[in-house]
Amino acid sequence: MAIALYMDVHIPQAITDQLRRRGVDVLTAFDDNAQELLDDQLLLRTTQLNRVLFTQDIQFRVLAETWQAEGKQFFGLIFGHQLGGTIGQYVTDLELIAKVSEPEEWINAVEYVPFK
Repeated sequence: MAIALYMDVHIPQAITDQLRRRGVDVLTAFDDNAQELLDDQLLLRTTQLNRVLFTQDIQFRVLAETWQAEGKQFFGLIFGHQLGGTIGQYVTDLELIAKVSEPEEWINAVEYVPFK
């Protein structure tokens, strides 16, 4: 079973567009009218929707790792540093994650992309 992704507000539209063309279920914060939510509220929102959040915001990554340490449940976060890869690398890695992951694998998980 594939997983659904949720794009944080700063993710380039090109990544979202390419993933959708490849058949990945993607919702953006803008699509969800959630672009004004604080990070903790957005992480709760993605958990309610059972979607793994992709972000390039390092503070968001820190928040998710803090929640991991505290045992506070969330549905998963994928972090990709803005300078860490190309749009193509992010699309390839996110497509792989979305198509081969199982939802239960993502509970309280934090993953880094691009894969090296």
